[in-house]
Amino acid sequence: MSAVDSASDLGRALDGTPADLRAHVDLLRERVFDSARNLPQFDLLFAELLELARSCGPSDTVVALERTLLYRRNPFAAFFRASRFVSLDCSPRSADERGAYNARLVADERFLDVPHEARRCAPERLDARDASADVLVIPNLVHHVREQRGMFAEAHRVVRPGGRVYVFEPLLRELHQEPDDYLRYTPYGLADVLERAGFVVNRVSRTGGPFSAIVYCWLQALQYVPEDQRERLARWFHDEHLPELMRMDDVHRTNRVRQWTSFPTAFSVTCTKPA
Repeated sequence: MSAVDSASDLGRALDGTPADLRAHVDLLRERVFDSARNLPQFDLLFAELLELARSCGPSDTVVALERTLLYRRNPFAAFFRASRFVSLDCSPRSADERGAYNARLVADERFLDVPHEARRCAPERLDARDASADVLVIPNLVHHVREQRGMFAEAHRVVRPGGRVYVFEPLLRELHQEPDDYLRYTPYGLADVLERAGFVVNRVSRTGGPFSAIVYCWLQALQYVPEDQRERLARWFHDEHLPELMRMDDVHRTNRVRQWTSFPTAFSVTCTKPA
């Protein structure tokens, strides 16, 4: 296993990207994932999906496991419009009660709808044929899956020999979409699980640091403050502290007190199924 201790550069990944897809990414960054201002860890996901999509051709089948019930639209299909894209909605039945409460976030003219196949299934019983996927993408989903062993066994079944799997996961998140929030892997833990499932890990990428972790926790904490106090505290933090904390993440990359210690906020694992 090789490890990359820095995030892919989104600016570089966007070079040469068509204007409509750039606008789509801007929408995701500004309204859906908030990475343009507050949560930069998701820029790793966007950068690596753009890079992965460039390596896929018209004859490739890309299968994505997601929770598209949240949006009623797939936010990542546009990345892979040059390939056959299959969206498998792995939302649990309990999510029907919550509904598409994030649909308003993608109700924007910049959202790029592209034709693709879509169906719903359980992650431990994927609605896809054996060895039918050239690429399997699992963005920001694994921590919501109860049947972990079944999901990774299904991933191995669905990916063709020589095919690739890309998984993005947060390391720091509040409990959300309760009760369907089950675990947080470390980069090493998820890489080990994928290897045990029969994959060969090619790359582990990590992003974030202790200072952007403070930003994330503060933004979550604000949601617990009464509304009449929230705006003042948010303005105080954004005006006086947020820019400095984000700069500190870039400058102070190494723990100066304890060795063998780091503080990523999110990570990805890329692997292949042996031919």
